[in-house]
Amino acid sequence: MLRELSIRDMLLIQHLELEFYPGLNVLTGETGAGKSILLHALGFVLGGRGRSDMVRSGAKQGEVTASFEIPLQHPAVAILQDAEIPHEGELLLRRINTKDGRKSAWINDRRVSAEALRALSEHLVEVHGQHDDRGLLNSGGHRAMLDQFADIDLGTLRSCWREQAKMLQTLEKARADHTALANEGEYLRHAVDELDMLAPEAGEEAELDTRRRLMQ
Repeated sequence: MLRELSIRDMLLIQHLELEFYPGLNVLTGETGAGKSILLHALGFVLGGRGRSDMVRSGAKQGEVTASFEIPLQHPAVAILQDAEIPHEGELLLRRINTKDGRKSAWINDRRVSAEALRALSEHLVEVHGQHDDRGLLNSGGHRAMLDQFADIDLGTLRSCWREQAKMLQTLEKARADHTALANEGEYLRHAVDELDMLAPEAGEEAELDTRRRLMQ
């Protein structure tokens, strides 16, 4: 659930704090009152494209912060776990847009990409409009609808997938370490062979130094 929305220096808004409560929250107003600006700001903090002209005139950068309250069984939790982002039931999204178009984003004070925000936003907000039926054409949501219809709990599968990913990382590291050790062993054997060919003797360095001085 969206609990708070903070907007600073975005479009016509200098600073705005909105707090939402459980149940139905309604924002009304005549055309031009700024309702669409709130949707644009919310879409921006959820990973949407933010143009440089979204920054309020005269400001160097604009910032939007959104606070969500999510239960432990929420689908967004799996995404946070995969990204190793800590959470304790509260999800804080923050995104900054500068005048030159550079953007920065954070999830629970962890720096993330816009792609991570978009992946998370699919489980946080649904925007309904006059063309809602077109959402059925989005193939990205077909599997989720099928799993929901079949009443399948994917928690165990996600845990196994994450465990497999960790094991694959461990395996790759072990292979890299093995290759590094093999290369080092080959170098050491080559060095030993050269020392054997050189056949150094005790006190040989001093003797060679004496001979060098004599020849000089």
